[in-house]
Amino acid sequence: MTTRPDKFAPTTGPQRGRSRALVTGGAGFIGSHLVEWLLCRGDDVVVVDDLSTGRARNLSPHDRLEIIESRASAAAARFDAEGREFDEIYHLAAAVGVQLVMDSPIEAIETNILETIALLRYAASSPRRPTTLVASSSEVYGKGARSPFAEEDDVVYGPTTIARWSYGMSKAIDEHLALAHHRRTGLPVVVARFFNTVGPRQIGRYGMVLPRFVAAALANEPIVVHGTGAQTRCFCDVRDVVEALPRMLAEPACRGRVFNLGSDREITILELARTVVATLSSRSPIHMLPYEEAFPEGFEDLPRRRPTLDRVREAIGFTPRRSLEQTIRDVAAAMHAEQPGRVRA
Repeated sequence: MTTRPDKFAPTTGPQRGRSRALVTGGAGFIGSHLVEWLLCRGDDVVVVDDLSTGRARNLSPHDRLEIIESRASAAAARFDAEGREFDEIYHLAAAVGVQLVMDSPIEAIETNILETIALLRYAASSPRRPTTLVASSSEVYGKGARSPFAEEDDVVYGPTTIARWSYGMSKAIDEHLALAHHRRTGLPVVVARFFNTVGPRQIGRYGMVLPRFVAAALANEPIVVHGTGAQTRCFCDVRDVVEALPRMLAEPACRGRVFNLGSDREITILELARTVVATLSSRSPIHMLPYEEAFPEGFEDLPRRRPTLDRVREAIGFTPRRSLEQTIRDVAAAMHAEQPGRVRA
């Protein structure tokens, strides 16, 4: 597991001059790991999170950490009025998880688009011209014209009557906004398309598959696999992902471009369930649940979602280091630490 920020030695990690970083969604799963990494680097970090899906306990007190409970748009307006500036901005605040998008599509669409508009306007108007990372998603590829997914591929979505495509469309708008700011205002922007990021602190409440499987396995309860289980995904440890983000912002060749970020090791969801059971020596049975019983009307899934990582490898030499089995063990250890003797998805 990642060391908590109050235990970081200031000299640990990559060395460079001290800078000021803003992380929206910094109390969330990915954001909190990034915050720890930035504190380890020696940065001053400001976190903006409305705690709608993030958790305050993901962040420990630190003398170089400021936490603001707010939506990104409200915080951006405040920073602009106060003349506060940053060297780097990591915009991770977004609606997360298939279940959340299916349950609250209006809120998910508005959060993804309106908050990004406000954040990019603030960054573009800042005299310091902060290098800005906009977090996107593999959902942008929609149904996918081919596999593996490459950044310049055409994208194909299902009809607007199928609610699940709204998330990918909203993140595609975010990408268009970020790249338009780069072209028009010169804002140094990098877009990262995350592919199934997993690890400690991720929770299953919003439809995230790995923490649901691990929680069930630890309790020796049935692991529920949606659909046939033949659908494939590529899972990458959050700690590998967050180490790449500052490197992408520091590399001028990354600016104004889109990058897939994740693992290219493909695994079926049924195989994932079996791997969780084997890794944790669980007695959990595996049950199959048809999509029509798991989700409301309007859900459609992808049979495959695998990225090509050629672009990010060439740009920063990115290669995931942690195995899926190690991540499973660390997720289980984190769940035990949070709720000794009791685990819930």
